[in-house]
Formats: sequence, structure tokens, C-alpha cells
Amino acid sequence: MRFKVLQDNLRKILLGRIEAGVLTGLRLARQTGFRQAHISNFLNKKRGLSLEGMDKVLSVQHLSVLDLLDPTEINKRASILPPSADEFENVVLADAATAATQPLITAQRVKEILKFRKSFLRRLRAAPVGGRSAWQRFVLIRLDAKAAAGMHPRLAPGVVLLLDRHYNALRPYRKGELNLYAVLKNGTCAVRYVEVAGNHLVLRPHHEHSALEVLPVEEGKSPSDYIVGRVCHIGTEA
Repeated sequence: MRFKVLQDNLRKILLGRIEAGVLTGLRLARQTGFRQAHISNFLNKKRGLSLEGMDKVLSVQHLSVLDLLDPTEINKRASILPPSADEFENVVLADAATAATQPLITAQRVKEILKFRKSFLRRLRAAPVGGRSAWQRFVLIRLDAKAAAGMHPRLAPGVVLLLDRHYNALRPYRKGELNLYAVLKNGTCAVRYVEVAGNHLVLRPHHEHSALEVLPVEEGKSPSDYIVGRVCHIGTEA
């Protein structure tokens, strides 16, 4: 892969974090020691970064070159998971921000590896929208107290959720039942029932006395762009 392509992919990741509200050009300039104009010119495609400059940006943003590679190509060449020869499939557990934003969960972002029956995973129906089919499909997250707020008694802090990231369509998985989704919010996962109202996503909690949240859908994006995946299995507290 050419160096220019790697820089383009880095630019996309940085702009995505800026759009998500977890980064600003000024903050990145301060982290790297570069002038703000230098960062602005890079983000606006007016100049590139040197190899040393690119390495510094990767370091302060906790990225690696693997994060800049096409996940489809990585999947073709190598797997971060040990092979499974029995009836169980290995599924990685990552933090919620990684699950929400990273198409491929690289080795340094894996917290644990848990096993699920292959027969169970194969029965799950996918409904990918956009380019989601290129993402690593099943990812686990552990729900913290903040993310679990409003979902009592269905979810409690510490539960492990299996996300099907190939199901980001906003249609019922089972007739008459609401899907529970992980939704991209502030660069991480909010777990809620989801409805569409005009150009907004309505995030509905389980607890009747908890407040609704409303996310505006940015111009040029669809509601499915904000869906990380459908919650297809709820584990137990660790």
C-alpha cells in the first residue's frame, strides 16, 4: 500500500474523531507539538506529513499502521484470533469506543477472547447497510455504569453484550419486538432502543422514568451510519 494511501486513511480517521467530538485540530496540534496551521493543512489535503510527523500523530492518537490498512486486506492476509477447530468460535472483547469506530479489532485492542457456539452465530441473520460487510462482524463489549444508566432492569453494569456489527439496519429482527442497538454517540457506544424521527435518531431507554436522547443525523449520512450493531446476546456480570 502506498504511503499516500496511508496518509489519506489517517486523515479520514482524524476527521471522523473530530466529527464525533472527541478531537479538535487545536488539541492534535498541542499533542504533537505541531503548529495548528500545519495540522489544518494536512486535514484539508493541502500538504502531507513526513514519516516522522505521521509516526508522532499515530503515537499521540494511540493508533498503529494496522489501523490505516484496509480491513478486508488484513483479513485476507492474517487473523488476530487463534484458529478454532471445534464447535466454538472465538469472539474478541474490546472497549466500547473501539467497537464503535474500528472496522477491524487489532490485537493490541483486544481485552479478552470469549467463545460462542458456531451454530448459534451462524443462525444470526445479518442486515448490513453501506460498507458494513467489510467490518469484523461479532464484537463483545462490557457495559459500564454510565452506559447502563436508563436500561435497568434489562441491563446492569458489568454485563457483556455481543454485538452483530453486520446488523445496522433499522428494522425489527423479530416481528413485534424492538431491537436493542449499540449506537455511536460521542465516539463510543450508547445502548438503547432506536427510532427515527425526521433527520434525528431517538434513543429510547428501557426504564420509563429515564429521559429520551435525540441525535441529529448529519447531512450526507444515514441513520444506519450511527448504528454500531444489534445486541444479539446479553451475558452475565463479571
